[in-house]
Amino acid sequence: MAPSQTSHVPTLDSLIKAFDSQSLEASVESLIFLLKRRQVKGDECAKATAHILCQVVTKSTWHDVDQLISRVQITGSRLARAAPMEPVIGNIVRRVLGLIRDEASEDRNADDGGSDAGSDIQALPASANLPQKPHPLPFRPPPSVAAAGLQVSKSMFNLLSVADTSDSLMTGASTPMSQAQPTSMHALRSEVKDGIDEILDEINQADDQIAGFAEIQIHPGDYVLAYQPTKTVERFLVKAASKRRFTVIFAGLDSPAPGSAEPPYAALRKRLNAAGVETINLASNGLMAYIPRVNKVIFGAKAVYQNGGLLVNSGCCIAALAAHEYLKPVIVLSPVYKFCPEDPSDEVLRGELGNPSSYVSYANGPAVEALDIESTITEYIPPELIDVYLTNLGPQTQHHLASILADHYKTEDINFAVHLAEP
Repeated sequence: MAPSQTSHVPTLDSLIKAFDSQSLEASVESLIFLLKRRQVKGDECAKATAHILCQVVTKSTWHDVDQLISRVQITGSRLARAAPMEPVIGNIVRRVLGLIRDEASEDRNADDGGSDAGSDIQALPASANLPQKPHPLPFRPPPSVAAAGLQVSKSMFNLLSVADTSDSLMTGASTPMSQAQPTSMHALRSEVKDGIDEILDEINQADDQIAGFAEIQIHPGDYVLAYQPTKTVERFLVKAASKRRFTVIFAGLDSPAPGSAEPPYAALRKRLNAAGVETINLASNGLMAYIPRVNKVIFGAKAVYQNGGLLVNSGCCIAALAAHEYLKPVIVLSPVYKFCPEDPSDEVLRGELGNPSSYVSYANGPAVEALDIESTITEYIPPELIDVYLTNLGPQTQHHLASILADHYKTEDINFAVHLAEP
């Protein structure tokens, strides 16, 4: 059941606290409800998804690795379907699935390591002078055998015999995860929970880590165009202002935010001005006039796809095209957890439509009856318009994206939600 109180929008902290005090299914339904209403969006989706999956690991019933993976896949699929224009949800689900597979593999390899000695003993030729025992051969050689100093032939035949016998006793890399028996499911649960906590730490620290590269990217006297600056961009500019003196040109919003009488980016402008950085508010129709003066264009991304394309706030593509035309570098700020190991969908390419009432008043019904008004919230930027991807791991180029994706995602988890039906 979805929450009945829709007038109050909970903060992320209150939502996470509620997860601990209610059942797993109630927590999942609450988050799905808020995702569909766009009351949880952006970076909050990543944090909320990680917390929900932590609840799946700690609260749900599972007896082996396959069951745990299935629980995470089903829950992650439900969240991803609730907000298809928030790719970061799928990214966090894939990260957790990869974490589970790594932890299970480590446990399995640890168990396999203890059977090496046994396999060597069982591979001894029948002619070896082993003591005759009425019971099966022990796991380790008895003292009499060790004292005798048996010499095992190192011929290629014996080596192959040892390998074949070991393979029959140990689970290989292709063994299904259901055959991997960790020493303790409780230990696996604890390890996965700790891994999710590390993912949450990465999310919380990413903006500060990106801001640490501000001094390298922004030089004294630069004119920096910040188009609809996100929280990541704001922190980046404030950090740069502590070391450099430059000018910031804000573009993308011409009117105050709803419910606010202050001009756009008023709080950020005050902080930058206090640090000695000049700021200019630019109307959208004046963008092309300032581009020749600009040294670089900076904006944040909602997602970075494997081909290097971006999902961004509507309007950023205009700034990127203008910069490309005038050969100005375009720097996109994006944490690694926003990198998607897939190509953009048709829905992403078309862009997300929002409420156009902020542009046209429907109180004048007769005047707009014949109009079909569309207001885009997001849009797609092709990779050829981007010069630098500045992440919490440092500056990257398009050619380095494949290695980053390979380091953070498992191949088998890329399409985790495609074949899962809505439960």
